[in-house]
Amino acid sequence: MFVLELTYTAPIEAVDAVLEAHVAWLDEQYARGHFLASGRKNPRDGGVILAVAGDRARIEEIASTDPFVAAGVCAYRITEFYATKTAPELERYRETPD
Repeated sequence: MFVLELTYTAPIEAVDAVLEAHVAWLDEQYARGHFLASGRKNPRDGGVILAVAGDRARIEEIASTDPFVAAGVCAYRITEFYATKTAPELERYRETPD
């Protein structure tokens, strides 16, 4: 499992100009089963995505397709972790570290 932390690197007006495309991209990743939760940070200087994929390289590839990245309005910080404990709704994502 991965935590994707987005930090805006441009004024909020530039972020908002690409927001519709970013939301469509989010919807696509949810439909593909990659994203479990997402939202804006408070204060609004970026966002957070909880994601799953086969490996870090795949998550990095997915993040690189974000319209925010193409527009140069955000930077990603990706943290991988083992979800050894979850809410019942996320049970299928539980992992045991090697």
